[in-house]
Amino acid sequence: MDALRKLEILADAAKYDVSCSSSGSNRQNKKGGLGNASAAGICHSWTDDGRCISLLKILMSNSCIYDCAYCVNRSSNDLPRATFTPEEVADITINFYKRNYIEGLFLSSAVVKSPDHTMEQFIEILKKLRDVENFNGYIHLKAIPGADKKLLDKAGSYADRMSVNIELPTEDGLRMLAPQKKQNEILGPMNDIKQGMLQSIEERKIFRNSPKFVPAGQTTQLIVGATKDSDYRILKLSEGLYNDFQLKRVYYSAFVPVSTNPLLPRISSPPLVRENRLYQADWLLRFYGFNSDELLSEDKPDFDLLLDPKCDWALRNIDKFPIEINRAEYHMLLRVPGIGVKSAQRIVSSRRFCQLDFDDLKKLGVVLKRAKYFITCKGIHSGIKSMEPVNIRANILGDSSKKDPRQLSLFDLEGGMGNDLNIELPV
Repeated sequence: MDALRKLEILADAAKYDVSCSSSGSNRQNKKGGLGNASAAGICHSWTDDGRCISLLKILMSNSCIYDCAYCVNRSSNDLPRATFTPEEVADITINFYKRNYIEGLFLSSAVVKSPDHTMEQFIEILKKLRDVENFNGYIHLKAIPGADKKLLDKAGSYADRMSVNIELPTEDGLRMLAPQKKQNEILGPMNDIKQGMLQSIEERKIFRNSPKFVPAGQTTQLIVGATKDSDYRILKLSEGLYNDFQLKRVYYSAFVPVSTNPLLPRISSPPLVRENRLYQADWLLRFYGFNSDELLSEDKPDFDLLLDPKCDWALRNIDKFPIEINRAEYHMLLRVPGIGVKSAQRIVSSRRFCQLDFDDLKKLGVVLKRAKYFITCKGIHSGIKSMEPVNIRANILGDSSKKDPRQLSLFDLEGGMGNDLNIELPV
């Protein structure tokens, strides 16, 4: 099989892995080297200024020894198989980069022969790129659960970012749908990567030129909807991962029904709205000061599909509103629907000089269509007279129905790649 046909198969096989975003890497180019990760960031993503940057996103192989029920590359599935050699991956990456097709590499793989063998092949690829080709561009590498720690350490010295996909939120889910995988074999590498990053930071405090270890951090991915796990269970897990392993991101991937296994749910389309709500809640955890127990509970285990999590929280805590915009503390401003991090900072900065009114808030970027129900300006409330949650909810949904808020798919109907993550973030 020629390299072009392999590329066709393995690029298509990689499309279900969504854990790609801005790298945050500061790897600098060396004299005579090729590429610069700090300038390009990650590829296949949208930057803050609207630029689309590209990534060679491939699997090294789709020939897997595991038979996970939810995976298109499972061993029992009848599909074309292909495996790149380390030389082929390195050659394709360099040639694509020189032609300005890509700005980096996202490399994953099915488990070939064993986790150790797969990681050894990864290291060969990275050695050829870094040491032979002198490639200094961005590289995101998938760590293989169950691989030896020494191999992970070696790979981490070459990669800008690494990730270990948890995929299913509970051990029971893994036991049912991926019995060959063990949760401790997934969490173990995560901890190893974390410790390697911390050690690298400490070493660089003493020796400035000490080698970096995964400078762009680590991420993971969770499949949403393949098991009966609630949003609360998923969000609780994500919160724990952020706290325990210092992850950069947790990615959520709506379950795509690629098989008819009786253990899998029978759905006609991926739960994309649910995926979107989890991304919004994840944003609230990382930037808005919320915790998972505030957003959901055992009594309310799933998000409202019609309202974003922040609006839903505000309506369930209506006794805290309305707040006076000119006096409220910063952390409380962040909890007002329609007020984001930047607009909250602008409010705190601006009100030191004058009393703000609704026109001022609009200029500061506040979405008044939602915020007006939960705030007062100079004692004036411009929302509806009733503060009953059911009435406010009806008005918010009425405003939302005037536009089409549907989340776009990661992939179009023809199976082509979409624009990274088309999610609506909370404000």
